[in-house]
Amino acid sequence: MKVALTPGIVVTLSLAQRSLQFTLAGDSKLSWDSNSLMIRGERVMILSGEFHPFRLPVPDLWLDIFEKIKAMGFTGVSFYVDWALLEGSPGTIVKDGIFALDKFFAAAKKAGIYLIARPGPFINAEVSGGGFPGWIQRLSGRLRTSSQDFIDATSLYTRTIGEIIANAQMPDGPVILFQPENEFSGAVGDAAFPNATNSDYMGTVEEQFRDVGVVVPFVDNDNRDGGSFRAGAGNGSVDIYGIDDYPLGFSCANPDNWPESGFQRSLGYRESHLKWSPSTPFSVLEFQGGSFDPWGGSGEDACAALVNHEAARVLYKNLYSIGARIINLYMTYGGTNWGNLGHPGGYTSYDYGAAITEDRQVVREKYSEQKLQANFFKSVPAYLSAVPGVSRNGTLGTPADINVTPLRSNGSGPNFYVVRHADFRSKAVTRYRIQVLTSSGNITVPQLTGQLVLNGRDAKIHTTNLAVGSVSLLYTTAEVFSIVKTESGPVLLLYAGPNETHEFALSRRVGTPTIYGSNVTTQVRGSNLVVNWKSLPQRRVLRFGSSLTVYLLDRNEAYGIWPVELPAPAPIGNFYSPSKSQVVVKAGYLIRSAYLDGSSLHIRGDVNASASLELIAAPVIVDNIYFNGREMFLEETSYGTLLGTLDFVPLNVSVPSLEGLEWKYIDSLPELNSTYDDISWPDASQTTTNNPRGLTTPVNLYAGDYGFHTGSLIYRGYFVANTPYLNFTVRTQGGSAYAHSIWLNDTFLGSWAGSPSEASHSQTVGRSSLVVGQTYILTILIDHMGNDENNAAGYDYTKHPRGILDYSLAGHDGTAIRWKLTGNIGGEDYFDKDRGPLNEGGLYAERQGLHQPLPRTTDWESRSPLQGISSAGVGFFTADFDLNIPQGWDVPLSFVFANGTRSAANSTSNPSTAPFPLRNSTQPAGNYRAVLYVNGYQFGKLISHLGPQTQFPVPEGILNHRGKNTVALMLWALDTKGARLDGLKLVPKAVVQSSFQHPGLSPAPVWAERFGAY
Repeated sequence: MKVALTPGIVVTLSLAQRSLQFTLAGDSKLSWDSNSLMIRGERVMILSGEFHPFRLPVPDLWLDIFEKIKAMGFTGVSFYVDWALLEGSPGTIVKDGIFALDKFFAAAKKAGIYLIARPGPFINAEVSGGGFPGWIQRLSGRLRTSSQDFIDATSLYTRTIGEIIANAQMPDGPVILFQPENEFSGAVGDAAFPNATNSDYMGTVEEQFRDVGVVVPFVDNDNRDGGSFRAGAGNGSVDIYGIDDYPLGFSCANPDNWPESGFQRSLGYRESHLKWSPSTPFSVLEFQGGSFDPWGGSGEDACAALVNHEAARVLYKNLYSIGARIINLYMTYGGTNWGNLGHPGGYTSYDYGAAITEDRQVVREKYSEQKLQANFFKSVPAYLSAVPGVSRNGTLGTPADINVTPLRSNGSGPNFYVVRHADFRSKAVTRYRIQVLTSSGNITVPQLTGQLVLNGRDAKIHTTNLAVGSVSLLYTTAEVFSIVKTESGPVLLLYAGPNETHEFALSRRVGTPTIYGSNVTTQVRGSNLVVNWKSLPQRRVLRFGSSLTVYLLDRNEAYGIWPVELPAPAPIGNFYSPSKSQVVVKAGYLIRSAYLDGSSLHIRGDVNASASLELIAAPVIVDNIYFNGREMFLEETSYGTLLGTLDFVPLNVSVPSLEGLEWKYIDSLPELNSTYDDISWPDASQTTTNNPRGLTTPVNLYAGDYGFHTGSLIYRGYFVANTPYLNFTVRTQGGSAYAHSIWLNDTFLGSWAGSPSEASHSQTVGRSSLVVGQTYILTILIDHMGNDENNAAGYDYTKHPRGILDYSLAGHDGTAIRWKLTGNIGGEDYFDKDRGPLNEGGLYAERQGLHQPLPRTTDWESRSPLQGISSAGVGFFTADFDLNIPQGWDVPLSFVFANGTRSAANSTSNPSTAPFPLRNSTQPAGNYRAVLYVNGYQFGKLISHLGPQTQFPVPEGILNHRGKNTVALMLWALDTKGARLDGLKLVPKAVVQSSFQHPGLSPAPVWAERFGAY
C-alpha cells in the first residue's frame, strides 16, 4: 500500500511498518506503543469529545465549541462528515459555505485541539441514511459491501473528503487519527464476521483514503468488542484497534435506572484488549457521553440526567482503571438536527444530554466533573505508563461492596488505586480504609483519624509515590486536580467531595507547613509527616516553604478553578504538551485562554455574574492581570494569590413579542383547489425498481426513485369513478413518527397522526355520493422523517422506501389511478445550495422558496399562527423582526412553543417555569405538525401529540442578533377542525458577557422567484 509521508516522497509500507511510527515532517512524529499515543516524542492522553460541525451550521461558532472543550482539559475532538449533505446531487460535491471544513480545521488548530477524523462513508450518527445520500437507494448492489456500484458511488466522496482531510494532517494540521467506516462489526450472515467479503470491503475503503494521501494511523470502533480489523488481522486491518460502547443504554425515561448488563460487559474490556490488540494503546473510540431521545421521549434534560456527573465519575474512572488511553466521549457537544438531517428515530434537538448544551452553555455539572478528570492526566502523565492490575471486590482491606483496581508503575513511579462500589449502581454510603503500596511499604490509610467514603454513585483515584517537583508525595487519598510549576515552587491542587475525610503524607524532611485555614491535623509518623482533614467549603492552604504549596479544595470550589495552558513555540503552539507551562485561575463562568507578556497575564473568559478572579499559580511572578483586555485592580492574599473582582452588570435583553408580529399567511396546500394545475409535476411512470422490496403497485411510487429524499411528499392520484362510493385503502411509509393526510378533491378524508413505533401505516377512507364517470383527485400528504440508517452491512435498511407502498380502490383495478408526485423542488438538483439538499420539503411554500427571508407578501392575508387554520390542511405564516443585542454578549435564544395538546408531564418545559401558561380556549389546538424556519434554515419540527421538544434553540449566525430576521412557520393540521398554536415566544436562555468571536451570518439568500417552481 502506498502512503505519502512527506511532500514529494511516496513509499510502500507494510502494516507492521505503519504501526510503528509516522514521520510526518522534520522532527514531528506520531507513534504509539502498548501504553499510549506519542506526539513529538511525548506521551499524550487523548481525551476527546465528539462534535459534528454539520450540526452547528455557523462556522464562526466552531471555535467557541473548541475553546470550551479545550477549557475542560480535553486534548482532542472526534468528528463525523455527513456525505448526504455534501453530495445530495450525485456527482457534485459541495465544499464551501457551511459545509467547508477548512474553518473547522483552522479553529481546532487555533484552540489547540487534535482531531480524529471519521468521514465514513457510513457514519450512523442518528442522521438520515446514516450519512448515505438518498440517491444511494437506487443502487442494485448491497450497501457497505464490495458491490461495484456501491464502491463506485462512494468514490467521488472518499476521494474529495480524503484529500481535504489529508491536507489537515499533522504536522501542519490538527488531524492525528483517521477512522475509515464506522462500527463495521456485523453483516448479513455474520456468524464468521468479518469474512473475506467484509475484509475486502474494509480494505477497499482504507485504500480509497490512503490513495489520496491520508497517512495518519487508522483506528476502528468495534461495537461488538470482537477484534474485527485489529492490527495484524489481514486485509482491512487498522493500525490501532478500538471499541465502542454505551453501557447505560438510551432509556432516558428512567434516568436513575442504570442497567446492570451494560456495565458488566465493560468488566471484560481489559481482557479483550490484551487478547485482540496488546501492542496498541487501549482505545475507546466511542463511549457514552449522553443519549439520544426518540419522538415521544422524555426530553434531552432527562438524557443529561441519565449520563450525568455521577455517571462520569463511575463509568469514566472505570475506563481509566483498566488502562484506556484514547477515549472519545460521544457526544460532548451535540448540536441540532436542523434542516431534516436527522434519522427518523430522533427529533430536532441533538443536545444528547452532552457536557455542552445544544445552545453552547457550560452549565451542566458533568462539564465541571470532566474538567477535574482531564486535568488529572495533564498533571500526572505517569498514568500513561502504569499497568492495570486485577480488579477485585473487598481487596486491600476494603469491605466486600467496594471494588479496587490498582495500576502500578515500574520502579519508583506512582501507583494508582481506582475505587468504586462493587455494584456500580449502588447509592449506599460506604466507608472504608485501604492498604496502598508506597515507597515506605504498604500503608493502610487514612492513618490518623476517620475513614474514606464512597457516597453512592462515585469513584475515586488514590495516588501514591507522586513526584511534585522535588517532593515525593507518599500518598494522597484526595484526588489530584492539577500540578503547576512556579518560581516559588510547585503547587498541588487536591480536591474531595463535601464533608469527606482525607489524608496525604510526605517526607518529614520537607518541613512543617504554614497552614492557612483551620481543621487540619498534622502528625509525624516515623520518617513521614501525615496531613489529615475534612473537606469543607472553606479551602485550606499548606505552604512547605519553597518546596511545595498544597491547596485542599472542596469539589464544588474546584469546579470553579481553571488550569490554563500557556502557548508554546511552534510546532506545539496551543496543542497540549506535558512540557508546557500553565496558570491556574479561579474565576466565573468560563476561562478560554491566557498568555504571559513579561510579568503581565492576559486572560480571556466569560462571566454571567459578578465574581472574584484569583490567580492561584503561574510560572512567573505576575504584576498585572488583564481580563478581556481590561486591567484589573489586584490585592494579594495572605498566602500569596492575587485577587480581583469581575464586575457584571446584567444586560437587559429586549426581544420582540412573536405573538405581536405582523404575520402574513398563505395556504400551502393549494393542490386542494379545483383550479390547481399540476402539469409540471413529475409523473409516477416508472414500472421497475432496484429496491429490494420490489413493487406491489402498477407503477413505482417510491419517492427516492424519483429523487425526493426529504421533508414533505405529496401524491396526486387521478381516477374516474365507476361506483358512487369511495373505498380507498393506502399503505404509506415515512419512517418512525411520520404522518399522512388524505383528501378527495377538497374534502378531507382522514389522517394518520403518527406513532414512534410505526414507520408505515395502512388506512382505509371512504366517501359516498360520487358521480360515476367524473374524474376525482386523491391528494396524499406524507411526512418524510429521514431515511433509515444502515447499521449492519448488507441489510440495506437505508433502502426502506418512503412514499406509497400499496393501495387499493374498491371497484377499480390498480391501473385506474394515474399518479403524480413531488417533494422538494428539483429533487436531487435542489435549488438552495447554501442551506443544503435536505433543508426543504415538497409543500407549496417550500417549493416557491417562501420560507426564505423577505418573501413578497403584499397580497397575503394578515393572520397569526395563534389563529391557525380552521380545517385540515397546511398553512404557512411568515413575519419579520429585528434584534439588537450588543457586541460582547453571548445570548442564546430559543423559539418556545406552548403546546396545549401535550401533557405537561411529557413536555420538555416545566409548567412552573414555562415562559407562559397554557391558554384556555374553546377552540382546541388540534393535532398538528409545525415546522420552524429562521432566515430560511429549518430549525425545528414540532409534533403536537408526541413531543417532547417544545423549545428550539437557534444560534447566532443563523439569527441575526444585530439586524433583521425572518421567521416562518408551516402548520399542518391533521384534524377536521384545523389547528393553531397556543403560544410562541422568543426566549433568551442565558446572558453571558463573553470574549467569544461573534459569528458572521451563515449564507442566507433572500427570497427570489424560482424559475420552474410549481
